[in-house]
Amino acid sequence: MSRVWLITGSSRGLGRALAEAVLASGDNLVATARDPGQLADLSERYGDQVLTLALDVTDEAAAAAAVEAGVKRFGRIDVLVNNAGYGNVGSIEDTSLADFRAQIETNLFGTIIMTKAVIALMRGQGAGHIIQFSSVGGRIGPAGRGAYSAAKFGVEGFSEVLAKEVAPFGIKVTVIEPGATVRFQREYDGRQPGDPAKAAAVVIHIAGLEEPPFRLLLGSDALRNVEKADAARIEADRMWRTVSVSTDSDAEADSMPQIRDDFRPDRPKI
Repeated sequence: MSRVWLITGSSRGLGRALAEAVLASGDNLVATARDPGQLADLSERYGDQVLTLALDVTDEAAAAAAVEAGVKRFGRIDVLVNNAGYGNVGSIEDTSLADFRAQIETNLFGTIIMTKAVIALMRGQGAGHIIQFSSVGGRIGPAGRGAYSAAKFGVEGFSEVLAKEVAPFGIKVTVIEPGATVRFQREYDGRQPGDPAKAAAVVIHIAGLEEPPFRLLLGSDALRNVEKADAARIEADRMWRTVSVSTDSDAEADSMPQIRDDFRPDRPKI
């Protein structure tokens, strides 16, 4: 049975690669972009299999209307892919508050708005899959990406809570964290082979799994950098463990031998 996808930011980058792959697989698609004219070729090639819509993900009414239009055409929405987003490069000092707000509005609030637009529908269906495009920048804060990382860290936290809340209703959540494939965001036009096509194939694969991963890194560079950062974080927590537990009450320390030993009389206390 074919599925119905709704993909934001379908006109270019990974969103475009995924839209192409979804349609090629025989599934139905609600493809959205700020300029639906950039999606006209999809309609020409796939006819009634695709519905193209103009959508600003920061517009709550437009988000609800896109979901409603998709249901009217195809009867349901099985997979929502929150892909729309962008990131400017600049130091925190040099990034204006207006730029911070704009990036957070699109990357974080756009994701929240679209997610909220499908929860009730998917709950009623008893099934659904929400796929959030985050980034390695949602796990590691690279210099020059303060606004973008602030938004993507928010997407990660939001999605952790979301996954717990919607799991009882049969709704799955996956956060995709691309590494180098992000470099194709602006240049990919649907013709190049390589990383974007491979990434799209992976997304389609996990959307068909009974137990998809909650987080999925894309690219060896993403895996390598996150593993290194996570190991450093664990080591720092271990190194500062004594200081961390020093804030526990005496009763808590006495009830846990390791904590008690860390603070035996012959050791200086913080």
